Amino acid sequence: MMEKISQHLAHHDCWFTPHYTDGFIGILERKKLIEWTVAGQGHQSRALGFLELHGKQIDFRGSRHMYDLVVTCSDLVVPKNIRHGRVVLVQEGMTDPENMAYYLVKYLGLPRYLASTSTFGMSDAYMRMCVASEGYKTHFIRKGARSRKLVVTGIPNFDNCVEYAAQPYERKGFVLVATSDARETFKYESRKTTIDRALAIANGKEVIFKLHPNEQIDRAIAEIERWAPQSTILHGRPIEPLIASCDTLITKYSSCVYVGIALGKTVHSDFPIETLKELCPVQNSGKSGENIAAVCQEVLDTLGLQIAVTLPRVYAGSMS
Repeated sequence: MMEKISQHLAHHDCWFTPHYTDGFIGILERKKLIEWTVAGQGHQSRALGFLELHGKQIDFRGSRHMYDLVVTCSDLVVPKNIRHGRVVLVQEGMTDPENMAYYLVKYLGLPRYLASTSTFGMSDAYMRMCVASEGYKTHFIRKGARSRKLVVTGIPNFDNCVEYAAQPYERKGFVLVATSDARETFKYESRKTTIDRALAIANGKEVIFKLHPNEQIDRAIAEIERWAPQSTILHGRPIEPLIASCDTLITKYSSCVYVGIALGKTVHSDFPIETLKELCPVQNSGKSGENIAAVCQEVLDTLGLQIAVTLPRVYAGSMS
């Protein structure tokens, strides 16, 4: 997402970093105790590989320069070196449901990361927040975000879902199950219940399980082979072309459900479907990156940093 936004900020000096943390969470990061998160060293390595492949300027942890603007897609942890407030926050995808952890964080002032992405946007440590749809703007305002800071731009990963129909999977008419990393992120899931539900919905149709990238792959494969031995198991490949070719998509709390909704598929989720349809990211033929870049330029202009005066550095602070 950050790379797509930067394409429309080419006249600025853009630098990139994987997600990173500091303080107590930084200690956990260095000891590899938060590997299931986007700040884990595994995710950092993959992000660095992507950046090197695309020839991007890398400033890991943002330590090389004093940046005029930071563009990031997470505010669960706001590192000290970007707490100057010159931040544009970009919604990355679906946010987690508001469970007990969410309310403890909201009303007791506990660290936002304890409630995962349900607390996205609640830091107020940004000048603008770019969101996926009018439905999400209302959603974040209800949770306490300031209306004047929110801009509906669409988000680059989910704004042109029709393009996935041009990358069809070789099979058609199947039921696709997008599994969850709930257990890896300390949430409860009965995998047998998930599998039984999927088989009941399929009602004899072919079932394909696409494993979540964060899952313990060996465990997930063993469970599916035990309880749904006739199913196909896929992992390590993009899910969007699979969604474009399926008849029915089954998820728990996954942003990929929006691809199914945008493509008119029958979808099942642990979120109410009508709510998801209201929240579904706008489809603007891939214009979201350009829209977000325009918001970034507006913020820079507001700060008096017009390019005619100086060439501001733009820091894409959360590649994942």
